[in-house]
Amino acid sequence: MPVTSMSSTTVPPLLSFFFIVIFTLSISAKSWPLSQDNKIQEQDRDPFVGFNIGTDLSSLLPPPDLVKFLQTQKINHIRLYDADPDLLKALSKTKIRVIISVPNNQLLAIGSSNATAASWIGRNVVAYYPETLITAISVGDEVLTTVPSSAPLLLPAIESLYNALVASNLHTLIKVSTPHAASIMMDTFPPSQAYFNQTWLSVITPLLRFLSKTGSPLMMNLYPYYVYMQNKGVVPLDNCLFEPLTPAKEMVDPNTLLHYTNVLDAMVDAAYVSMKNLNVSDVVVLVTETGWPSSGDKQEPHATIDNADTYNSNLIKHVFDRTGTPLHPEMTPSVYIYELFNEDKRAPPVSEASWGLFYGNTTPIYLLHVSGSGTFLANDTTNKTYCVAMDGVDGKTLQAALDWACGPGRANCSEIQPGESCYQPNNVKGHASFAFNSYYQKEGRASGSCDFKGVAMITTTDPSHGSCIFPGSKKVGNKTQTVVNSTQVAAGETSSRSFSRGFCASVMILVTCVLLPFW
Repeated sequence: MPVTSMSSTTVPPLLSFFFIVIFTLSISAKSWPLSQDNKIQEQDRDPFVGFNIGTDLSSLLPPPDLVKFLQTQKINHIRLYDADPDLLKALSKTKIRVIISVPNNQLLAIGSSNATAASWIGRNVVAYYPETLITAISVGDEVLTTVPSSAPLLLPAIESLYNALVASNLHTLIKVSTPHAASIMMDTFPPSQAYFNQTWLSVITPLLRFLSKTGSPLMMNLYPYYVYMQNKGVVPLDNCLFEPLTPAKEMVDPNTLLHYTNVLDAMVDAAYVSMKNLNVSDVVVLVTETGWPSSGDKQEPHATIDNADTYNSNLIKHVFDRTGTPLHPEMTPSVYIYELFNEDKRAPPVSEASWGLFYGNTTPIYLLHVSGSGTFLANDTTNKTYCVAMDGVDGKTLQAALDWACGPGRANCSEIQPGESCYQPNNVKGHASFAFNSYYQKEGRASGSCDFKGVAMITTTDPSHGSCIFPGSKKVGNKTQTVVNSTQVAAGETSSRSFSRGFCASVMILVTCVLLPFW
């Protein structure tokens, strides 16, 4: 076919088509990162359960190991009380979303200097985002009630940090707020009568306007445990623990006739009512702290493992059920459980060091019971838990516990007799671990069956070794399940990348096939 001469100003239709396709692909490629940001924001709108991670403990994992632990536990939301650079770096390119914090002792510098705020954002946010998914900045912690002298600096600090985010074009992706104690509210039950303490209205009113304007949440630290402790005999324990109630035991707001089956919902609704009294109705409540201690001194008899397990397990179920609150059934607040690890270096009372779900070495203090909540929290695996002797316990104490387990406890101790498969290692700790676990499994892994006067602990690591198989062992099953889960995650990630590459390749093949006959 002869080549037809064309004017230099005329573009062949097929060539135009080719340019249009290439232009469209380039625009799509540029929009993909934006789509990813939108996807992240959409996921954060769904109610979730996260964890606070304190650092006042003697054996905190190195950041890379901590991140691996979070991934193993399927924990995707955490809140830090600082902006630790090593941890933020370790979180890079993971799916874990993190709230970073400005400690109270930095409010003066940031609240008095825009340059200091800009430097803080550059150093702690811009340096890591978006590889590290920073979702919010909590400015101070319970400032109004713990360091009231810093209250005048709170809003200036928040606004300075926000302006620095605006300068970096991150203000729509990262929210700025400050956590408050429940005590900033008065008359919280019934919720319909709640209002903010008027002492702080000069700070709270403009703060709420800021939160409304920027789409940021009202961060609240809400503890039904302290409500119960301060109102013994008035607030039933079951109401605080999310336990099922008969209609007669439900709390009823006489003004709205709304029924409350748990204290946390009532506290959240009290915050909504308090905001409404200041003509603010478009700010959501984010529960930045809640939990229950697993141990306490004589003055805190209800700080127990059973109650901590019950509260946190039921809390997680409540959030994932997405039933909202009586006042706002359409909105389920997200929560951050206080806390992931026991902070053993905290000052008395005993409960202050006992809010965690795990010890610093990642051994679970108790096992949550949140079946039906997906893969969240791998320590909710009551079929894969064992009871072993703790490290550092003296031999006499362990021997006494071993004697009880094999005697009155009626554990099966035949396998630790001379010549049997679990006789080695021939020491009291090894034999005690087998006996403790035998008793624990015999009792159906019931709460309190792995204690032995404080010398035993629950572990998710199978203690079987060689030919010695511990009762309840599913070692092969655990490995298989881990591989399957890892494969599923990897396959999902590969599918997304393959789709992107495949889409581009398919379009280019289409263009080539259409244009080739005409070249």
